[in-house]
Amino acid sequence: MKPFKEGLTIRCPRLGHQIAFSYCRTENRGLPCFKTLDCWHTRFPVEELLRKELSPEEWKQAFESPPKPKVQSLLELIEGAKHRQT
Repeated sequence: MKPFKEGLTIRCPRLGHQIAFSYCRTENRGLPCFKTLDCWHTRFPVEELLRKELSPEEWKQAFESPPKPKVQSLLELIEGAKHRQT
């Protein structure tokens, strides 16, 4: 497995287009998207990298809490996109 390199992209199953890892690691209000481990584990040792970067509380909040309902998630993504455009 290759080590992590900045600029890596994959197709996001939630958004349906190419996304950089930098987006995935902060998408959830500054924390990684709950699917980050699933999406990136074949590209590089993502769990190892994120465990070094996140506190135990942040890890639990990002990966061990139940995911938000899809509608709530979509509304938050839309709001985030609106703020980035202004």
